[in-house]
Amino acid sequence: MILGLDFPPISHVTEWPSWGSGPLAVNKVVVLMWLSVAIVFVLMYVGGRQQSLVPKGAKNVAESAVDFVQENVILQTIGPDGLGFTPFLLTIFTFVFVCNIWEIIPLAQMPVNARIALPAFMAVVVWVLYLVVGIMHQGPLKYFKNSIVPPGVPWFALPLVSLIELAQIVIVRPLSLAVRLFANMIAGHLLLVSFAVITQALFEATIVGAALPFALLVALTGFEVLVSFLQAYIFTILAAVYIGSSMHPEH
Repeated sequence: MILGLDFPPISHVTEWPSWGSGPLAVNKVVVLMWLSVAIVFVLMYVGGRQQSLVPKGAKNVAESAVDFVQENVILQTIGPDGLGFTPFLLTIFTFVFVCNIWEIIPLAQMPVNARIALPAFMAVVVWVLYLVVGIMHQGPLKYFKNSIVPPGVPWFALPLVSLIELAQIVIVRPLSLAVRLFANMIAGHLLLVSFAVITQALFEATIVGAALPFALLVALTGFEVLVSFLQAYIFTILAAVYIGSSMHPEH
């Protein structure tokens, strides 16, 4: 409680009562995650089945998403030989965005990725994928040699540099993927909750006094739409960069 403002604890804005018990318990975040899966699947399925020459509706949205991922992610990071990863990267981009955008949807008002479990799981999937791609394209020994022994490093610095590079591949990349997405979404969510509490408190005291925080709340809501898109884009393009580095070792 600050100056009459009753800010809820973090646990109250990120957790809800569960339906069921144990590892199979279901809460609001799980339901929103399932809805995100359904929305992405229906969008791509309906868009892919439409046969009209001029794209419209779901087909227009689906084709725009495909073009964006191919033009601005794959071709910019991996190259033409990375177009085979379009289904995976497209799924990552659309799924992360839909999970994020629940933050501004009335009644839902919770970004799924503000809970670390889902970002961590997706980061592990990306981690396994780029390791498998690297081993398949280069062989296990050559892949790890090319990854942890950068060209042009003096021999006396090689042990330290190799250790750092190995830690980056095994730990830093997946950890940074998960934490970056989680931290940005939970920070935005808490910011919106804080301004909503301030607006409500001032509105109860004086309508005029609530005008400024309400305007800021509206502006922050619009900003969070941009953040939701950017975080989906950043997660996807970093996944593409890691896959590309496994396919094309440095020389």
